[in-house]
Amino acid sequence: MHLNTIAPAPGSKKTAKRVGRGVGSGLGKTCGRGHKGQKSRSGGFSKRGFEGGQQPLQRRLPKVGFRSRKAATTAEVRLDVIANISGEVVDLLALKSAVGFRENTLRAKLVASGWSSNGVTDKGL
Repeated sequence: MHLNTIAPAPGSKKTAKRVGRGVGSGLGKTCGRGHKGQKSRSGGFSKRGFEGGQQPLQRRLPKVGFRSRKAATTAEVRLDVIANISGEVVDLLALKSAVGFRENTLRAKLVASGWSSNGVTDKGL
């Protein structure tokens, strides 16, 4: 194989359309743009989503809420789970070791379901 014998694969290099080079080419005169109208003029394209004065689709559809990034790192803890943890003060580290939260848990939220009879103090929950 020599450098002067290397050729691209057949069909891989398409020739560019040469517009405005005579009527016989098929893309002469109006160059494939048709007659008149905004899209036939130079620089004549409307902005994206513009529907000619009609209310655009993105304005017609209702807004949809968002997904909180804070919720992905928050875990819910019930009171009866806290009652089973030994120790007087329960913080996030104690909960992580006892309950087995995910690694990315940064905060815990107390949910008042169940009953806690022992006087456990929560710290930073």
